[in-house]
Amino acid sequence: MTDTPTSGTKVKSDLNLRTIILPLVAIIVLIAYFSYINPLFFSSVNALNIGRQSSVLLIVALAGTVVILIGSIDLSVGALVTLTGILAALTVDRFGVAGATFTAIAVGGFVGLVNGSLVTMLRVPSFLVTLGMLSILSGVSNQISQGQSILFMNSVLPDVVNGAVLFGIPNVIWFALIATALLTVIAFRTKLGRYLYALGGGEIVASNAGVPVTFYKVLTFVLAGAICGFAGVIMTGQVGAGTPTAGSSLLLNSIAAVVMGGTALSGGIGGPHRTFLGVLVIAILTNGMDVTEVNSFTQDIVKGLVIILAVSLTIDRSKYSFIK
Repeated sequence: MTDTPTSGTKVKSDLNLRTIILPLVAIIVLIAYFSYINPLFFSSVNALNIGRQSSVLLIVALAGTVVILIGSIDLSVGALVTLTGILAALTVDRFGVAGATFTAIAVGGFVGLVNGSLVTMLRVPSFLVTLGMLSILSGVSNQISQGQSILFMNSVLPDVVNGAVLFGIPNVIWFALIATALLTVIAFRTKLGRYLYALGGGEIVASNAGVPVTFYKVLTFVLAGAICGFAGVIMTGQVGAGTPTAGSSLLLNSIAAVVMGGTALSGGIGGPHRTFLGVLVIAILTNGMDVTEVNSFTQDIVKGLVIILAVSLTIDRSKYSFIK
């Protein structure tokens, strides 16, 4: 017996409702639990700490979101943030903040172009392409830095990133929120956004409807790469140096945040606004475990379980005739 269009619509509606409610419930439960264990958790100071700690993660998770929306995945995001952060540190003294930012975003976009071209033209799965790119970028980062942190003299970049211009809220938080707002507008108010969901819903159907599939898939990877380049600049400004291990934890955490927020790995469901909720869950969970002195090994186990649980609850099983 096959699903009727009405039943299929109901399944998607139930899935969308579930993926909105679950992150909100998780946020409330985590705040209540950690506040009970340690009252200092529920304070304005710690709230700002969570914002600072999660800002780069949110920007990187947004990059992952746009790729996942089309039903692909980019495993090179963390390594790309590391590379562009190192390049920003190397160029900021000579070209200033604007020049370093342009360099990082341009390199990020170029890497995205390579990823997207390999996926579409050679018809290689995005998982394999970006896994290989992860290794390449990590090697390049270590070659450039020789495994050492790259220091710089320019004080403007750290001041811009770590300063607080509005309401005492660190600028890095505003950067992340603005990026979220812009990507949400793109997702719901532009042709690119409509095509992202169309590709995630089914490439064959989108192609038959006249969508230039190859162009928009490549463009999506370019956009994701450029966002990672921007994240690299922000991370370098936060740390005050370009480090070869800066983005090592971003891949796992960003994927966890995307799926926890309700963007289905099968594509076509979710969006940047959902990723914001997912990042809050991961940030609160991580900060809470730090505050309650949970060791790092246990934290990795918990985050892995969160990914498995989130995927099992958000995956659109109607897209798969069998699980492999």
